[in-house]
This record gives sequence, C-alpha cells and structure tokens, in this order.
Amino acid sequence: MAGTLVWVVLPSDSCCGCSSSGGNQGPQLFRIRRKGKSWGRRREPGGSVSASLVATPWRSSEERVYDVVIKQAALVRDQKKSWKSETDMPASVNWGLLNEAYERCGEVCEEYAKTFYLGTLLMTPERRRAVWAIYVWCRRTDELVDGPNASHITPTALDRWEKRLNDLFEGRPFDMYDAALSDTVSKFPVDIQPFKDMIEGMRLDLKKSRYMNFDELYLYCYYVAGTVGLMSVPVMGIAADSKVSTESVYNSALALGIANQLTNILRDVGEDARRGRVYLPQDELAQAGLSNMDIFQGKVTDKWRSFMKGQIKRARMFFDEAEKGVAELNPASRWPVWASLIIYRQILDAIEANDYDNFNKRAYVGKASKFLSLPAAYARSLAAPAKGGGWL
Repeated sequence: MAGTLVWVVLPSDSCCGCSSSGGNQGPQLFRIRRKGKSWGRRREPGGSVSASLVATPWRSSEERVYDVVIKQAALVRDQKKSWKSETDMPASVNWGLLNEAYERCGEVCEEYAKTFYLGTLLMTPERRRAVWAIYVWCRRTDELVDGPNASHITPTALDRWEKRLNDLFEGRPFDMYDAALSDTVSKFPVDIQPFKDMIEGMRLDLKKSRYMNFDELYLYCYYVAGTVGLMSVPVMGIAADSKVSTESVYNSALALGIANQLTNILRDVGEDARRGRVYLPQDELAQAGLSNMDIFQGKVTDKWRSFMKGQIKRARMFFDEAEKGVAELNPASRWPVWASLIIYRQILDAIEANDYDNFNKRAYVGKASKFLSLPAAYARSLAAPAKGGGWL
C-alpha cells in the first residue's frame, strides 16, 4: 500500500527508542542516536554523508534516513543549484508545449487532490506548477503498484521507470509529464535521491507484505511518503525570516509524510488484509496479544481497541512534530500544507468514531468537513515563523 502525498497532497478517497503499543505502553517517536548520544532535532551536518540507505545496515532506519535529510537540506541551504526563471532558460525550449505539460499536471492534481489543488492556487505560478509536476510523478509511481495494472508490474518495470527518472533529471524527458518535472528540477534545488527512494518503496510492495517492527515500517513509510516532503521543500520554499535550521524544516516535512502514511495504514487495515498484507509491526501485535489471524478475521475486540489507541497515538505524535515546521515555509506555500495536515489528522478521529473498526468501515473525512477546515488552515498559514531561533 503505497501512499502518494506531496508535503502533503491529499489523495482521492478511491524518535528512536522502543516502539511498543502492547498493553498500556504506547509507541514512541524515534530519536536518532549516534555514538551513544541522542541527537536533538536541530543538528547541522558535521561532514559529508552517504545518500545510500543500503550501507551500514546495523544503524536504525531513522539514522539512515536522516543522512538523506541533511543532504537535501544542504542543497537548499548552500544553493548548489540556482533557481532559474523562464528568462534564464535556453531559447530552444518550446514554451507552448511546456506550458501545456504543466497545465495537464494541474488538471491531474485538481481531479485527484481537489483540496490541495485549491491551496496551490495561492502559490506563485512557478512554485505552483512545480508542485503539480512533483505530484503527478508521485501519483504515476504509486499507480505502478496500486493501480489497475499493478498485477502486471515486475521489478524490471520499476527498473525501467527508474531509468526514465534518471533521463528526465538529465534533461531527456520521455513524455509530457516527464517534461514538466524535468523543467522543475532544472529550476529548483531538487535532488534525485528521494525520487529513487520512492521507487524503492514500490519495490518493497512487490516483495514484502509484513514488517517485523516499527524500525522496518518507518523505513517503508519514508520510502513511499516521507520522500515527497524532501522533494517538495525546495519548491515550497522556506520563509526568509525563518530562524530555524534547514534540517529542522526538512525533519517536519519528513514527519508529515510519515504521519500521513501511518494514517493510511491504520485506515486501510481491512482493505490490506483482504489483499494478504499487514502493515502493522509484528512485534507490537504480539505484545498486544494479537496475531495476523486476528486481523484476517476482522473482529474488533478490547485487545484490538487498546492496540489501535497506541498506533493512533504514535501517528498523532508525528503530526505534532510536523506542525513545528509548517510556519517556517514560504508564506504562500503554507495554506495547502496546513489544509492537508488538519484534514488528514481527522481520519484518525474518524477511526475512533468507528469504534476502531477499520476492518469493515473505511474512515474518511466528508466533503463538508474538508471545506470547513480550509478557513482554519488559512488562518494558521498567516502565522509568522517562530522567534525562538528553532527547536531542539
């Protein structure tokens, strides 16, 4: 079950300690540890890092993901790639076709993520179009394993998709949608690594249907959703008067992706079970006195309610972490992010309202509730960045 989210896009309705939700002990947020010391959330990189998540497998998933975070933050902070306007581009560019490509991306975003689309209309034209292009690429990637042709997708097909990704980053787009993203990554300091990591998440969906613990699940959530936050921050932009570190903003973007994917997982427990998939930590199920068979049988028991309370608590902790960074974004980019965050949190409320029956009832936020959330999101988007110089 892959999630397509843009920091964070609403899809259509179609830190490191222990993580235990068994019994009365709730799961904890990861906190990064290195050399026996706990890292705070505000940490400047102390040297070069590896972009690969494959090396040093004894490290926790969050440590490995954080290496990617600080690399992405460095691209923005150091401005290694300059933001080019249309007047900076070569005369050979066919602006008519490129504009049409972006418009097509906007149409897809409007169709499948209406609430988020409305929020993007407040952004500058350049940022708005770039966000649309990222959304479409993520949606197309997700559709490879969750769409109508998912049963025909093979690892080789994903390898070809990654080759297309490399080509578009090198200025050789395959089709109109690729052309829009290719133009976007040429203008903004967007790195290819999060895009490659999302494809890796799709590979996991082809071969893995169980996650032994939250460390494994965290990495999966990063691949399929947290990556999109890292893709989008360079386009959304950071407020000129922000006092926090760039890494802090990226951590919030990552946390929002993790929170949304955890929410997807909790919402879709029954749907995934009917496909033979269980995206809940196996060790935490066992600690709660539950098994995969309990999930396949789909009975809401006191044990299940207790277990779900812990899982929902953890998702809300990630949402809380994400909220810290939204006010640090460029003012014109905040509204769609706040709207997405507020509305997605309400899915957790809906699970509770359904008495934790996510086997047979799909928790959702109705259209009226979504639109009622927009004024509140807009009001929050007007808040200035924190004055305290960041958070630890």
